[in-house]
Order: sequence, then C-alpha cells, then structure tokens
Amino acid sequence: MKVAVVGATGLVGTKMLQVLAERNFPVSELIAVASEKSVGKEIEFKGKKYPVVSAETAIAAKPAVALFSAGGSTSLELAPRFAAAGITVIDNSSAWRMDPTKKLVVPEINADALTAADKIIANPNCSTIQMVVALQPLHSRYRIQRIVVSTYQSVTGTGVKAVTQLLNERRGIQGDMAYKYPIDLNVIPQIDSFLDNGYTKEEMKMVNETKKIMRDDSIRVTATTVRIPVMGGHSESVNVEFEQDFDLAEVRQLLATAPGVVLVDDPATQQYPMPKDAHEKDDVFVGRLRRDESQPRTLNMWIVSDNLRKGAATNAVQIAEYLLQKGLL
Repeated sequence: MKVAVVGATGLVGTKMLQVLAERNFPVSELIAVASEKSVGKEIEFKGKKYPVVSAETAIAAKPAVALFSAGGSTSLELAPRFAAAGITVIDNSSAWRMDPTKKLVVPEINADALTAADKIIANPNCSTIQMVVALQPLHSRYRIQRIVVSTYQSVTGTGVKAVTQLLNERRGIQGDMAYKYPIDLNVIPQIDSFLDNGYTKEEMKMVNETKKIMRDDSIRVTATTVRIPVMGGHSESVNVEFEQDFDLAEVRQLLATAPGVVLVDDPATQQYPMPKDAHEKDDVFVGRLRRDESQPRTLNMWIVSDNLRKGAATNAVQIAEYLLQKGLL
C-alpha cells in the first residue's frame, strides 16, 4: 500500500513514520512530503532512504492514504486536493475537526462512524484524545454531566522550537523563544491564543471536541490548559460529575478493562501515572481515582499520555488500521 506522510520532517510527522514502522502497517511505498524548502532532502523509514517530495508529486503518485501533520493552513489547502484524487486523508491539524461534514475520530470510541465516503478524517487535539479514551467507558456506564479539566502539557506539543527553548534554558544558552516567557522552572497558563470569552483556543478545543467525539452535546466541559517544562507527555487533572452514582471498585474495573487504558492507581505504594512513564508508549494511563467529597456523583482522576503518540501519530495510524481492516482503503 502506498502511504504518504505530509509534514514528514516535523516532530509529529517523524513520530508518524516511527509508529507506522513499529506497528508494521503494510507500507509498500512511502511518499514523504514536506515544504518546498525540504524537497530533495531524505528521510529514513525501515532502514531505507526516501526523498522528500512536493505535494503535487505525492498526489500524482496516488497513495491510498495520506497522514497529514503540516499545520491547519496547509491542510485546508492540500487535503481537498488529495481527497479529490481519491486519497483518504487523516489530518492531525485543527483545520477540519469541527467541520460538521467531517468525522472526528478516536478509534476506541467512534471509528464505527467511518465509511468509504470519508475522504478527509480529522484527528482530534492531543489533550482531548487522552481524556475521552479514559472517560468513554465511564460515560457509557454512568452518563457524564460535567467535566472540569486542568492540563499540564508537554513542550513537545508546541514543536521543536519549544523543546530547544527548554533545553537552552536548562543549559544557560540564549536562543530563539517559542514562548513569550521562560518555560524552565515555570508554568505558562496559556496554550494557543486567547478568544473573546477569555478562554484559549486549546481550552475550547477540549470543550467542543469532547462533545463531538463522545456524540453527546449535553456534556458540559470547562478547561484550563497549562504548559509545563516536561517532554514526556501531557497530564490532566479531571473532575467528572455523573448522572448516576458510581462504585469506585467498578470504576477501577471499567478502566482496567477499557481499550487503550492502563490503570496505575495504588496510593499505598505511591503508584500513579507520570509523563516519564508514558513517554514512547501508546496507552492512556489513569490513576489517583477518588470520590469528590465536596459534591455527589463526582469523581477525581489523573490522566497521562504521550502527546506525540496517542495524542497525535498513533491515533492517526490506528484510524488507518481501522479503515484497512474494514476494507475502506
């Protein structure tokens, strides 16, 4: 199967190549696409070198599927052109997520909505993906009424420039700044730009995407998203109010058996999820489960996942795997 990766030289694009190789996705020919300035460079996939080509060259090669991680404006321009050529696009940007004509997919939750007619499929925001993977089994059992989430997000979510800024600051080196402020020994309570309502775009992505993925507009969501000096993955403190009361032992059982979830919850031995343990893993790790003693039917939980993997590259590859398995590619 011919597979294109658009944005192949970026952080997420590089991770997509890694995940495709690790999961043995049946790539007969890889088509690596990047910006014009990268055309002619080489990338490596499964021990073989591939030239970086232009989008026009990639479309002419007619891959079956194209994994996009090249930014929203690029996706808005190129995804329809790939789709018009009969290529299925799985897009990691925010460009198509809230388009009512496009599916927003986390395979563990709503892949069943996909059909052969879906030529542009949206990959959700990283912080949304890990939260809904952990919440879906609980929503199915108890029905979620309200979610209050605060995130602690890795600098890798911003990109190479942010990673460089953090490492430069650790070493006392002056360099380009991805953020307005230092990130080492600091936290920045802003991810993406502010909107008129005082929330950031990242916060409203979590609000809107959660409802769309979980297919329930009645769920109330409020979010505060924060950047921290970490590179392993994103962490989230989540407070969930349900319609029905729950039993903590049953909550643990539901999470322990949920697809894509690993339960790490033993306060007696100080076992709980941390970004360094989630790094380079595809699972969503959940712990610190406890009843909210301030109001009824409400649970506190801590959710951690590698934002470049399940939060981006792995989720996209899993969508492609589902399409292949169902004969939709």
